[in-house]
Amino acid sequence: MGKTTAEKIFEAHLVNEPFPGTKVLSLDAVLCHEITTPIAIDDLIRRGKDRVFDSTKIKAVIDHVTPSKDTKTATQAKILRDWARRHDIKDFFDIGANGVCHALFPECGFIRPGYTVIMGDSHTCTHGAFGAFAAGIGTTDLEVGILKGVCAFRQPQTIKFNVNGALPKGVYAKDVILHIIGRIGVNGATDRVMEFHGSTIDSMSMESRMTLCNMAIEAGGTSGICQPDMTTVDYLWPFIQGDFASREAAVAEYSQWRADADASYDQIIEIDVAKLEPTITFGYKPDQVKTVSEIAGTPLDQVYIGSCTNGRLEDLRIAAEILKGKKIAPNVRGILSPATPKIQQQAIKEGLIDIFMEAGFCVTNPTCGACLGMSNGVLADGEVCASTTNRNFMGRMGKGGMVHLMSPATAAASAIEGKIADPRNYL
Repeated sequence: MGKTTAEKIFEAHLVNEPFPGTKVLSLDAVLCHEITTPIAIDDLIRRGKDRVFDSTKIKAVIDHVTPSKDTKTATQAKILRDWARRHDIKDFFDIGANGVCHALFPECGFIRPGYTVIMGDSHTCTHGAFGAFAAGIGTTDLEVGILKGVCAFRQPQTIKFNVNGALPKGVYAKDVILHIIGRIGVNGATDRVMEFHGSTIDSMSMESRMTLCNMAIEAGGTSGICQPDMTTVDYLWPFIQGDFASREAAVAEYSQWRADADASYDQIIEIDVAKLEPTITFGYKPDQVKTVSEIAGTPLDQVYIGSCTNGRLEDLRIAAEILKGKKIAPNVRGILSPATPKIQQQAIKEGLIDIFMEAGFCVTNPTCGACLGMSNGVLADGEVCASTTNRNFMGRMGKGGMVHLMSPATAAASAIEGKIADPRNYL
C-alpha cells in the first residue's frame, strides 16, 4: 500500500513511538514570534533550561504587534529579542527587517519539501504548500521543540481534495479554500491533513498554494499539503541551486515526498472549480459562506488587504489592477499591509503602492496587528470590515466588529463601492 505525503514525512522523521499512534518526530524548523514564544522562554528560564537545541533551525520574528504599541507588547518583543541574542539565533527578524511570519519565512527559503515545521501559531499549516508537514502547537510542545528539536504528534489521517478545472474570472485561491471550508465545515478536517491535488492546484503559484494551505486550520485541519513540483523548485531555486545540478534534479529529489498513487485516504473529495463564484464569509465562522451575488450590497466601514493569507505581491497586484485610476468610497477606510519588507519594496518599484495611496488607502508596515485586533486597523463596536485575512470569529478584529473574509480582488472592488461588491465588474 502506498503512502500519503504526511505518512512519508512521519516515517522519515520518526524518533520514537512512546505510545501506540503517538509519534515523536525530529524537527527541521522551529518558528517563533513574540506573542506565543515569550511564554515558553520564561517557563524554560524558570525551569533552568534556558537553551536551544540548534540555533540554525530556529527562526524568530517580531510581527504581531510591530512596532510595539504599549509597554506590554514592548516587553513581549524584548523577551524574544534578548533570547535570540543570548542564543545567537541569526535568523531573527527585528523591527525594519520583520514581516508576517508565514510570508517571511518561506520568502527566505526556510521551508523545503519533506520538512517538519512547528510554531506556536495556528496558521503554521501555511508551510505545507511546499510539501512539508507544518503544524501549529501549544506552549509545552513549543518548549520541547526549542529545547530538544522534537515534537509528538498523533499519526494523522489524510483527506484528499481533487481540485480540477480552470478558475473562472474573478475567482482565486481564497475563493477555493472558502468554498471547501463551507462544504466540509469548520470541523470537517479535525485531526486530519488536507492534501490538495488536481489541475487547479498544479496551475497555482506558490503564493496561491500558501493561501490555500493557510486556511486548512479553519476546517480543523492539522496541516494543508500541496505536492512539490517544478513550481515549488522555481520558488526555492535561489536558495537551493547550489545543492542540485539542475531544476529537474531538484524536482526528482523532492518527488519522493509526493503521495503515492495507491495511498489510502480517510476521504476523497472532488472539487470542480469551473462554476465557482467569488466567495465571502458571513456570520462568525469560516464555514458560513455565500457567493458575492448573495451578499453584495452589504455596507462596510473598513477594507483591509494584507495578512499571512493574502498580503503577498500576487495579492497586491490583483487588488491594484482593480483600484488603478479609481477612488475608494468616502464611507470606508482602506488599509493595506504588505506582508514583508521585500514585498513592500517590490510593490513600490512596480508603482502598486502609488495606486493604493492614490485610491485613498492607508499603507502600513508589515504586521499581523489588524488581523487579530491588536493594532493598525482595529474595529469599533458595530463596525463591518471586508478583509483578506483568515478568521472571522466574533471580536477577531475588534470587540463587536464583524469581519467578512474575501479575496483581494473582492476587497478592492468593495472598497470602491463602499459595500461588498463583485470584482468581476472591474476585471
